[in-house]
Amino acid sequence: MPMAPDQVRIYEIKRVDVEGAIVIDGFPSVGLVSSIVANYLIDTLDMEQIGIVESPAFPTVSLVRNGNPQHPVRIYAGRPPADRAGRGADKIVAFVSEFHPAPTIIHPLATTILDWVQEQRCSLLVSPEGLVVEAAPTSGRPPRAPRLNDVKVYGVASTRKARDLYIEPNMIPFVEGVITGIAGVLLNEGRRRGFDVLTFLAEAQSDYPDARAAAKVIETINRILLRTPLDPVPLYAEAERIEQQLLSIQRHAADRTRAETATPQSQPMYR
Repeated sequence: MPMAPDQVRIYEIKRVDVEGAIVIDGFPSVGLVSSIVANYLIDTLDMEQIGIVESPAFPTVSLVRNGNPQHPVRIYAGRPPADRAGRGADKIVAFVSEFHPAPTIIHPLATTILDWVQEQRCSLLVSPEGLVVEAAPTSGRPPRAPRLNDVKVYGVASTRKARDLYIEPNMIPFVEGVITGIAGVLLNEGRRRGFDVLTFLAEAQSDYPDARAAAKVIETINRILLRTPLDPVPLYAEAERIEQQLLSIQRHAADRTRAETATPQSQPMYR
């Protein structure tokens, strides 16, 4: 049966027990922070693909990597290795995409994701985001990219319990402002349903993928959410590698879009 234009479905490729998992929203955000974070976790933990998200509103493309076609929106699952005492570690699920969803599909996409997360009895959902901060005047010089330690991370939670447990003891609360897109819908839905949704906002550059901001968010996730911490040593270098990979996809998308501007079906990946 054909899907409606704004309909979203999740197809499980492999059935995996993800009860209690931490779920990462990896859809593109400011500085592609969320995409870099999700890809870092997928690569570092060697997570396996367990499903896809499908909608007629998604770009009609196949992203080919190492000769394997990839769906525009994918679901992965994995976990850090057990510690020296043999104790189990956190389960992690990541929804990831390199494409900006169309505005008309954002609400049904976010609610479908949260429906699935609750059905699977996952513990909480995290949206890594970039936060644009106005740079101070530099007397005509180009702005300096902030060092990793200079990047601030702000947090907001959908429930009072999550705010008391994760946000207020560990980072600067995000008190006033606007969070748009999937992260904004997830926060609102989490509050309505009483489900824990966290948004971590790292100061980021808006005009290119920002590995520094993503690395700072990964540090935050590592520090306050994971019982078995990730090795922080390769964090920044790996975030930079993913940054370059996403830049390459962005350039190819822009070239493709320019070549197809006369084609009504063309769907640009990035604006």
